[in-house]
Amino acid sequence: MPGEGEVVRYRSVWPLSLLALKSTACALAFTRTPGFQTPSEFLENPSQSSRLTAPFRKHVRPKKQHEIRRLGEGHLSRFMSLGLGLLVKSIEGDQRLVQRAQRLDQELLQALEKEEKRHPQVVRASPRYSPHHVVRWVEPTALCEELLLPLDTSPQSRARLLLTGLHACGDLSVTLLRHFSCPQVVALASVGCCYMKLSDPGGYPLSQWVAGLPGHELPYRLREGACHALEEYAERLQKSGPGLRTHCYRAALETVIRGAQPELRRPGVQGIPRVHELKIEEYVRRGLRRVGLDPQLPLNVAALQAHQAQENRVVAFFSLALLLAPLVETLILLDRLLYVQEQGFYAELLPIFSPALSPRNLVLVATKRPLGEALSLLEMEDS
Repeated sequence: MPGEGEVVRYRSVWPLSLLALKSTACALAFTRTPGFQTPSEFLENPSQSSRLTAPFRKHVRPKKQHEIRRLGEGHLSRFMSLGLGLLVKSIEGDQRLVQRAQRLDQELLQALEKEEKRHPQVVRASPRYSPHHVVRWVEPTALCEELLLPLDTSPQSRARLLLTGLHACGDLSVTLLRHFSCPQVVALASVGCCYMKLSDPGGYPLSQWVAGLPGHELPYRLREGACHALEEYAERLQKSGPGLRTHCYRAALETVIRGAQPELRRPGVQGIPRVHELKIEEYVRRGLRRVGLDPQLPLNVAALQAHQAQENRVVAFFSLALLLAPLVETLILLDRLLYVQEQGFYAELLPIFSPALSPRNLVLVATKRPLGEALSLLEMEDS
């Protein structure tokens, strides 16, 4: 593997079949490029969006600042309610996350009140509501009545709901689509993620068209690959740094896990810091501890070192898998788009986030009336 900063030179031309695969995958995938390059909100400070005031940036990484400003989770609901003056109901299945969101709501509300006292001449542009948080698990094949209940029950109110999910995990995105047919719902904006967590069947396919395609099945490995950050990985490849070793180490860890407990497949291993500085056996022991196995299991160090010797081949295999990732994501999102259209509604997929900041940057926008020219504004960075 070339050192950092070295120019990669190939000794031979890539096989024609590989070049054809690359061109075909790129041609058939949805474009991930929005109508702007570097978001102007980060030109002055790469860590702080200039389009969100300081209280709304607190506890929010630049990636999420960019997403909530463009689309509108807890931070999204907080921005829409306390920032835009909308009545917002937030559904979350984890009680601990709801409690944390409520605490952050109060922090933000106090910060906004302090701002008003410091600048009494500034007139508030919209009313201010705190998000209404609900602890509830939702099922992909059943309607959630709690989700559809209006917050404003006054006689003069018209119950019109916008369903939105900013990186709604797995089946949660599917649930939003199924609720879209309810009469109270007038529009939907959904950005999915964690495609490997989709139920099978139930989460994919949704549309009759995709269900009728021969070979439409997407195994776990393909759906998992479609969740990776392509732009970030391409940058790592160009730098050819030691961080690429992670893929080889993780593959070696999987062989140890399956040898110790065969029924434990693809367990989640949270990020282990500074992997490239660890010996492979040190990484494996830390990984075993992360998945609840005995870190003192006897290890075949020679076998692990033999795995490490295949590092370059693992990187090549992983790169080929990611070559297909946009195509797999396209099929999943196309299925959702067609599902909405098959019900007689209107929908489009738009790349509204910078993929360098937010890899899952395609938003499915759906309405029950023709979308018209309104969607074109979402494609402009300054809207």
